[in-house]
Amino acid sequence: MKKFFVFVAVFSVVFSSSSALAQVSESLEWATRIKAEGLSRSKVDEIAQYITDYAGSRLTASLQKRRADSLMIAKLGEFGLSNPRAAFAAEFSRGGWDVVKTYAAMTSPYYCTFAVNPKAWTGSTDGLVKGECMIFDVQAKEDLEKYRGKVTGKILLVPSSREVEINFEPLATRYDEKELEALTEDNRADARPRFGGPGRGMPFDYRAYMELRQLIADFYTAEKPLCIVNGSGTFNVPGSSGANYRAGDPEPVPEIAMPLEDHGRMVRLIQNGQKVEMELELLNRFTDDREVHNIYAEIPGTDPKLKDEIVLIGAHFDSWHGGTGAADNGSGCIVMVEAMRILKELGFKPKRTIRLALWGGEEQGLFGSRGYLEQYLYKDGKKLPGFDKFALYLNMDNGSGRFRGIYLERNDGAFPFFEAWMKSIEPLGFKYLSPRATGGTDHVAFNRIGLPAYQFIQDELEYFRTYHSVMDTYERLSMSDLKIDATIVAWLAACAANDPGRIPVNPAVNLNQ
Repeated sequence: MKKFFVFVAVFSVVFSSSSALAQVSESLEWATRIKAEGLSRSKVDEIAQYITDYAGSRLTASLQKRRADSLMIAKLGEFGLSNPRAAFAAEFSRGGWDVVKTYAAMTSPYYCTFAVNPKAWTGSTDGLVKGECMIFDVQAKEDLEKYRGKVTGKILLVPSSREVEINFEPLATRYDEKELEALTEDNRADARPRFGGPGRGMPFDYRAYMELRQLIADFYTAEKPLCIVNGSGTFNVPGSSGANYRAGDPEPVPEIAMPLEDHGRMVRLIQNGQKVEMELELLNRFTDDREVHNIYAEIPGTDPKLKDEIVLIGAHFDSWHGGTGAADNGSGCIVMVEAMRILKELGFKPKRTIRLALWGGEEQGLFGSRGYLEQYLYKDGKKLPGFDKFALYLNMDNGSGRFRGIYLERNDGAFPFFEAWMKSIEPLGFKYLSPRATGGTDHVAFNRIGLPAYQFIQDELEYFRTYHSVMDTYERLSMSDLKIDATIVAWLAACAANDPGRIPVNPAVNLNQ
């Protein structure tokens, strides 16, 4: 998940007929019961270990992801949820890829093993290989010529633009009251438009950047270096990323991510005239699985008129391959599964159907959530039957920090609903409604067509130190925060399922544009 904030210059309040009724919260009795189950009889730790330690990493279309899907479906069935299943969401051109073996060490001027992480969808070495390292610094296509004919059999160190400096900020942080109050201010008049209009471009020449990347990839294929070594990650923890690969293409040159500290050491040695050599053994497995799948389960609605309407809660189940995808985004899956378990365990009978969605392919471009949208809600400029039956989507994808409120995506019509629903959960710290928008994860697919889909305001904790790295494991989770978050989601889903009104579609979004 990539986190960023975006704002809109449009301000409008239009209520649909579905929201004309006064907003209704569930009863205090249900609030008490949900809190007791979620806070005192929680299964958060059990679910957390299941998703991280047992299921492992869950790279899109990998064999590991398919195994994890099966395990998750079994767990949802164990909790008694209706119709737990995996379903096709979208085509995925890269195909499957799994790590089998990874070893890397510097052997000259002295021996030192390194913690490295292979870049997803890159190839394998021919067993254990050894070679000399050289710096490969290409900033423009003209730079490639000075390396032509010189890199075959070499290990290329790609310089990093990032410098490692001592950081005097705390590793884990929580929002303070001043920061949270600032998020409740509407600053749309000062922000660039989100939905079309001027000012939307990239901050750099993205097309030129992608063209250079392709030229470099073609150069690697033609010149055949042993391996590419990128500086990625800090605190001696390598990061995770993926290559631009299409299933059926020749396997790319092997490529690894190495922490900036180790990478920088070798670069400095070479710059100071030392001969640096490495030995490597990388074995990665490609499979021809070109599909993204989502996982679904429900608590069926009971009202004859409302049961076909959907309250959707979800998070992305896919992860990168280095760790076990705990903070990103096992944490969101833990919370959403536990919220469903709470309601099912208590025998809650929603009027609308409450559906759990654990998305696939978020890290490569919201494949799972966009696939759901195109199957059920909106495709090729046309509303599908599910569009007018969509009540709400709640998404989590910011690590395991505590919920402090929610971003309401510039939809002023959502405020009366959350103001009514939040009263019973304010003692849990859920107090702030922000008119602002946050992006970079699955709720964006729904927001783009105006549907009420929201991401929570969360304490960041250690999120940006650990996500997309091999450190993203069970130890990065805050169980006390996850218990509170799951309780909040269970409560909000219960309220949305039984409120006689529905949050209106965002009138700032013009589907006819």
